[in-house]
Amino acid sequence: MAAETYAGKVRAPEFPSGLDWLNVSRPLSIQDLRGRLAIIDFWTFC
Repeated sequence: MAAETYAGKVRAPEFPSGLDWLNVSRPLSIQDLRGRLAIIDFWTFC
């Protein structure tokens, strides 16, 4: 059984402008993360 690849099947949308970023010198874009493993933690105050 061949392993299925998902590369190129679904494109991630760009991050909305105006986000607050931590531990980076400038806002990131999807292009900055292309080809890298990214763990993104989404959270909110309720």
